[in-house]
Amino acid sequence: MITAEQKPIREIRDMIAPYKRILVLGCGSCVAECAAGGEKETAMLASALRMAAKMDQEDFDIHEMTLDRQCVNDFILQLDDVIDQYDAVLSLGCGAGVQAVADMYQEIPVIPALNTEFLGQTKDQGYWVENCLGCGDCMLYHFGGICPLARCSKQILNGPCGGSMDGRCEINPEIDCAWQMIIDRLSKFQALERLEKIYPPKDWSKKQGSGPRKIIREDQRK
Repeated sequence: MITAEQKPIREIRDMIAPYKRILVLGCGSCVAECAAGGEKETAMLASALRMAAKMDQEDFDIHEMTLDRQCVNDFILQLDDVIDQYDAVLSLGCGAGVQAVADMYQEIPVIPALNTEFLGQTKDQGYWVENCLGCGDCMLYHFGGICPLARCSKQILNGPCGGSMDGRCEINPEIDCAWQMIIDRLSKFQALERLEKIYPPKDWSKKQGSGPRKIIREDQRK
């Protein structure tokens, strides 16, 4: 899932300062799961902004609303009946959600309240970890389901650096050595021979080298 964290309240207040009627717009998908932009967080941010405005004797009209997903047009359309009531939208969606809403309603500023962080896994309550770079050419089969690009601090594709100790990364001892995990996993599968292949440098053109990527599934289009 996509993870995100709320921007500092001072930064948010600076961005919305020119506007009077503001819709604080949450998203019930990824950012809700990571406790950054769901209905609860949206209500808390709207309340904090109202309180700050009252204390500073500022005149703001702040309302809140949460969509199931901000990155899907069918859900964004729910704003049709209310969007003209506001001068700006303060979005608690990820970067994709902010841009999707802005694309749909180009006549109104859509302001990000979150910093989008990474593609990650929910390891435990309140604990998320990056494990995918969205490289466009998944190699997890070759590495036993562990991505060395996302999980090795040096992004090494051809064997360990040799600097780890007791299975911990030499750059950041707080994390497990990705290559130790890869070797252990492939050993369990009796598949260490996969590491005999020399993998060339990553072709990053499949990630961002040709501009924004897209997927078109003709069987899913209307």
